[in-house]
Amino acid sequence: MTIKDLKPSVVWNNFYGLTRVPRPSKKEGKAVEYLYGFGKSLGLETIKDETGNIIIRKPATPGMENRKGVILQGHMDMVPQKNPDVEHDFEKDPIETWIDGEWVKAKGTTLGADNGIGVAMALSVLQSDDIKHGPVEVLVTIDEETGMTGARALKPGVLKGDILINLDSETEGELYIGCAGGMDATARIPYRTESVPEGYVPCVVEVSGCQGGHSGMDIILYRANANKVLARVLLPLLRDHGARLVSLEGGNMRNAIPREARAVILIPAGWRAEAGEYAARTEAVVKSEYAVTDPQLSISVSDAGPQTSCINAEDGLKCIRLLLISPEGVDRMSDQMPGLVETSNNTAIARTGDGEFVIKTLMRSSVDSAKDLLAGKMRAAVELAGGSVEFTGGYSGWAPNSASPILHVMKDVYEKMYGTAPAVLAIHAGLECGIISGSYPDLDMVSCGPTIMSPHSPDERLNIPSVEKCWNYLKAVLESIPEK
Repeated sequence: MTIKDLKPSVVWNNFYGLTRVPRPSKKEGKAVEYLYGFGKSLGLETIKDETGNIIIRKPATPGMENRKGVILQGHMDMVPQKNPDVEHDFEKDPIETWIDGEWVKAKGTTLGADNGIGVAMALSVLQSDDIKHGPVEVLVTIDEETGMTGARALKPGVLKGDILINLDSETEGELYIGCAGGMDATARIPYRTESVPEGYVPCVVEVSGCQGGHSGMDIILYRANANKVLARVLLPLLRDHGARLVSLEGGNMRNAIPREARAVILIPAGWRAEAGEYAARTEAVVKSEYAVTDPQLSISVSDAGPQTSCINAEDGLKCIRLLLISPEGVDRMSDQMPGLVETSNNTAIARTGDGEFVIKTLMRSSVDSAKDLLAGKMRAAVELAGGSVEFTGGYSGWAPNSASPILHVMKDVYEKMYGTAPAVLAIHAGLECGIISGSYPDLDMVSCGPTIMSPHSPDERLNIPSVEKCWNYLKAVLESIPEK
């Protein structure tokens, strides 16, 4: 059995079509053309704006012309993450899927259900001729995962609908009416290089096997951050045992908790054997701390090839100290919505190169002042280390509106269909609703979707029963949209 054999067939076939189209963030050109062609093939008004966003309009079905217009919104890009032993080019290769019980998974890569399944449902509404609905617009944006570029570039006056249903949340039975804002931080510390001193041997220190995950939704799970674990291992080596840093790299996506990190270092030759023992002891301690969240975590020291230079001892120590102390993880829980993270930071990427040590983080908060305070902490740490930091891409969160008319419609429909009330929540992740509302402040918005686990990691999986349940629910909601 393949995903094309699953029900509802229209949704799964459209999701399959998206898995065939390479669409990593900022490389969505093929997806843009695929979606544009999809709308045109149905004879529908199809617009590709200058940024690459796709808007497809479908008229109301007979007798539904007086209903409020609905915008079904999602994003076309996906987070490109894979296991180290998997050969996959996200710019060329399709996503290979398989069925494991009630779950659809990918073979060693991210699945792209975030947000491919939401887009597939929107396309299915356009394609179906047995759904009653008022005027429908489908808005599919580019580059949601690495900056929300498409949502930011959306111009006022383009969309015609009154209601926006975002299809990018990831737990069936939950309706979201608020999300966190975000901001990127890029810290830079200059360093000097010098020749390799005599009596040192080159080694690779590697952290692997961390579970990773979505830097917003999974941050509350307190999973190990490979960059932070690597800094924890390296600091005593540099500070107490005379090791020298040659290079470091960890993480590759701003919104994914890093799963691997590695550094090349120089170790005094007489301490090489002890370095392996030290790594084993440290691994045992760290694995005990993360026994529940990261049971496969591994720390290793192995020999490296000859090196021609290394980072100045003082500068290397500054870099590792900053990586260790920079804010990470949950900073504060919400006092408005119990169980919701208010403010967090993901130390996403760490790199040496061209005389600079660079750390990139993604800060999230539903409170702008708390986000600014976290940025202030980051700046203080970086400046104490002799570096500088730049903050970019800041955006405010989506403020909850419990009086939303479409929220009440969607709650009533769910309870009538399934005999229980849906949960109404805010999410510690960046939905595009907050940005879109800046250009369209009068839109009434709610987010929903089927159940996706471990997005932004190769463990991403999509719950099959929840897809059918969410699809039937979406159809019923469209039929229940009130009149203008």
